[in-house]
Amino acid sequence: MIKRTIFIPAVLILLSIYGLASLGFWQLERADEKRAIEHGIILAQQNPTQLVTNIDELLNKEHYQVLLKGHYDTNKQFIYDNQIVKGNAGYYVLTPFILSDKTAILVNRGFVPWYGKREQLTDIKLDNLPRVIKVELIKPVERIRLKQQPIKPNFPILIQSLNLDELSTISDYQIITMLARLDVKASDGFFRQWQPFYGSIDKHLGYALQWFLMALVLGIIALKLLIKN
Repeated sequence: MIKRTIFIPAVLILLSIYGLASLGFWQLERADEKRAIEHGIILAQQNPTQLVTNIDELLNKEHYQVLLKGHYDTNKQFIYDNQIVKGNAGYYVLTPFILSDKTAILVNRGFVPWYGKREQLTDIKLDNLPRVIKVELIKPVERIRLKQQPIKPNFPILIQSLNLDELSTISDYQIITMLARLDVKASDGFFRQWQPFYGSIDKHLGYALQWFLMALVLGIIALKLLIKN
């Protein structure tokens, strides 16, 4: 009778320990995945900066620093709202950069704080002269929209999310699925202190340690109960 009483709790405890340990190993696997991503980014950023004109090549250059040749369309800019930089609420200025084949890539020219004056937009104008710019390429992430707002036809347009298909329709450009972050030393930009991608390796290692410690504590408790019984 005593063995039956012990058997079911013992099985449940063993299953719990197994589950906790499995979660710990899963977090270790996630850390390895993020470590591989970071390694790839470091290798990409160590490559020499080269002029890229082929669209297909651009799409395969995520995290690379490249040179682009073309011109800005200052008349069709986007204000990417609801951004937080150094504790200040503001927006990114996204300007279409027109390439030789008339396709466009959105260039993030930097951050501008609202400073509580949302009715006052800073001067974002610049000339449309041909130029070569240095940028870092990243894949845009369309965040969840907090509120659906009608798009007004008058530029610059306030946007809440990077829906490139929608922005292509609005701007009448074929916007490629890559976002260009203007180099911090380039002119014609605003505040730029681009944060490199970190895959939160330490976070996953911390979670793994927590799961393993929980499994260890539960194992110790189970062992003490077993000895007592």
